[in-house]
Order: sequence, then C-alpha cells, then structure tokens
Amino acid sequence: MTATAEAKPAKPAKPGWREALTVYLKPRVLIVLFLGFSAGLPLALSGSTLLVWMREAGVNLGTIGLFALVGTPYTVKFLWAPLVDALDVPLLSRWLGRRRGWLVFSQCLLMAAIVFLGVCDPAAAPWLVAIGALLVAAASATQDIVIDAFRVESLDESEQAAGMASYVAAYRIGMLVSTAGALFLVSGFEGLGFGKDGAWSAGYLAMAALVVIGIATTLIATEPAKSATAAIEHAAQARENPLVRVAKAAYASFADFLTRDSAIVVLVFVVLYKFCDAFAGAMTAPFVIDLGFSRNDYAAIVKGVGLAATLIGGFAGGALARAYPLVTSLWIGAFLQMASNLVFTWQALVGVNLWALTVTIIVENFTGAIGTVIFVAYLSALCNNPLHTATQYALLTALAAVGRTYLSAGAGFVAERTGWPMFFVISALTALPSLVLLVWLQRRGNFKNLVKPTRIVMDD
Repeated sequence: MTATAEAKPAKPAKPGWREALTVYLKPRVLIVLFLGFSAGLPLALSGSTLLVWMREAGVNLGTIGLFALVGTPYTVKFLWAPLVDALDVPLLSRWLGRRRGWLVFSQCLLMAAIVFLGVCDPAAAPWLVAIGALLVAAASATQDIVIDAFRVESLDESEQAAGMASYVAAYRIGMLVSTAGALFLVSGFEGLGFGKDGAWSAGYLAMAALVVIGIATTLIATEPAKSATAAIEHAAQARENPLVRVAKAAYASFADFLTRDSAIVVLVFVVLYKFCDAFAGAMTAPFVIDLGFSRNDYAAIVKGVGLAATLIGGFAGGALARAYPLVTSLWIGAFLQMASNLVFTWQALVGVNLWALTVTIIVENFTGAIGTVIFVAYLSALCNNPLHTATQYALLTALAAVGRTYLSAGAGFVAERTGWPMFFVISALTALPSLVLLVWLQRRGNFKNLVKPTRIVMDD
C-alpha cells in the first residue's frame, strides 16, 4: 500500500517592504490619517491645555480637579452611538452621504464650541468655561463615533492595520498641536503685545480654525460603499419611528454583550484598568506649573518629549502583546503603569530640574503607552460580533473614560490635602482594585475565550 501525503496549502507570501509602505499612500488611508488629526485636536482643549489656562488665571486646585467632569461626553458617548448608526442628518446626509453628513455636522459644532470656549474668562466665570468645555467634549465625542465607523467601513481588510496606525499617529500630532502648539502660540501672542486673556482667546480661535482640516478632508473623501446598504435599510424603515429604530439598535448591541459570562465584572475592570494613569494624569499639568516650571517647559518636555516616548512605548506595547498571552500582557501593563506614578513622587522631591522632569515624563509616557496598547488589544478582543462592533466599542471606550472623568474628579482635593509626593503614592495604589479583578477574571477563565487580535495597533 502506498500512502498518499496530503498536500499542505502554501503559505501566502509576505508582502515586501515596498508594498507595506505603499499602503500608507492609498487615498482611503490618507483620508483616515487626516481624520485622525481632526479627532486628536480637541481633546486637550477641554483638558490639559484648559487646565494650564485656568491655573494661570488663579483658579484653585479643587475647582481644576472638578473640571475632569467635563469629559463626561466621552464617558457616555455610547448612549448616542446607536443614533449615529440608525439616523441620518437632514440635508447633509442627503448631500454627502450617511457618514460624511454626520462628520461635517459634528465638525461644524466642534468649531463653534471651541470659539465659544476661547472667549470665556476662567477667572471671572469658571461655570461658563465648564459649559464651553462640555460642548467641545460633546462635539468631539460625536466626531470620534463617526470617524471610528467611517474608518472601519471604508478600509479594506488589507488596509485596516495601516489605516489605524496612520490614524493613531495623526491623533497624537493633533494632540501635540493643541497642547504644546497652543501653549507656544499663546506665548507668541503675548510677545506680540496681547494681554494674557487675549492671548489665550487668540490661541483657542487659532485651534478652532484648524478644524477646517477635518472638514476639508471629509468633503474630499467619498462615502463608504457599505453606506449604500444602510441607505436601503433606512429607506425601508422610513415610516418607523426614529426613536424606535435607535432603541432597537441599542438594545441588540448591549444585550449581546451583557449576556456574556462575567459581563458586569468585565465592564468594571474596563473602568478601573487605566484609572491609576488617569488619576495622576488629571493633576500632571498643575503639578508641573506648581513645582515652578514655565509654560514653555511644560510644552516642550511634557508634550514634546512625551510624544516621542509615547510612540516608542506604543511599539514596545505592540511587541509585548504579540509575544505574550493577553492576560500576561495585561499584568505587565498594569504593573508598569502603577510603578510609573511613583516616579512623579521622586520628581516632587527633586523639585525644579529639567533633566529630572524629562526622565519622569519619558518613563510615564513610555509605560502609559504600553498599557494603552495592551488595553486596546483587550477591548478589541471583547468586540467579536461584527454586527455590533461600533456600538460595543463605543460602550467600552466610554467606560474606560470613566476613570479620567468621574473617578479622577477628586484628584485636586487629594493633592491639596496630602501634598504632591504623597498624592502620587496614593495614585499608584489606585491600581490595586483592577489587579484584584484581573486575578478574579483569570481564575474564571475569562481570557480563554478571547481571541487576541492578529494585528495590534502599536502606536496608541
């Protein structure tokens, strides 16, 4: 008898480096890149940049800490994510298409909100500044929802990794522009003779003008092909109550997730995993200013050097996520984030020293990026139903934002009571609840059913 060996299918040839680089120049990937800049631009304008402005205006630390609450729209954006999926924007969606109509709508709202925030006075009316910051955050969160859906629907499978990498890199650049760029711009306006309040307002107006980049990108882009299918469904449901359509979409997405094993514990873990980072991060800007560093020191080191450390840490996180099981990667990320907060305690004891600040920021951003990439891999693994990916991912990222909004709101009061060295020790200890949940989920076998993404975003 002769045994016939079964032929094994040949492995597909790996693309060469030229082909791998060419994908970044494809029109759809370039569109996603510029949309990433548009998404990254507004976050700091209602966050760290605004906190520097408020501290310079003399607002007390307790009030500044409470401003973490203006990030609420990022936390609850999953509530209106089904609305973006189920409904069209009048006129705009008819002219531009389902996704592009929502994009232009959210970007116009974003520009108007930044202008409004820029003309407010933090010292005279902090409550009005809070309203402006909330409007910026709401418009920004809506834009994030639409861009995520547009990116997933626009890119081919072979373009998804390059598209996400481009998006994240541009997102970081957008954040750099609205932090270091905005602060240098304010200093420049002061050098031209503007008063401090006028310089800050002019800086925010300049940031509002940059939203035009996102609007122009949206107008140049073409509507995703999958929108045609959605348009047919919308036409078939035209007579159905819009609220009913939104409710059905939301119910299906949430029910699919909440019926999983240990769903509630998983959601709590999502909230707490990055909490220690968020708790310390809420006070980073006031800490640097209070310690005696200048605004330009903050811009150059915290945002400039920090960006480079974040990108390198992202690649390191991607390597870890590929080399180790998901649960092992989560343990590594958790301990690195916890330890990095203690470096700030050392910085507080050292005082004003540019080299020490540089080391502190490099360590914090490098380890934070590792934790973020591993965390993104975990969230991606949780969203394994293609029918509900957009809404479920919005839910998970919104819950992840709870740490930097509600839970971090009291950080300023803790810092005032304890002083900076002890504050950062306490911030490290806030990681302990997530470690307890990680042990519980691991013992329950929660990670065995999760499929680790084959392609990890390495620079988020």
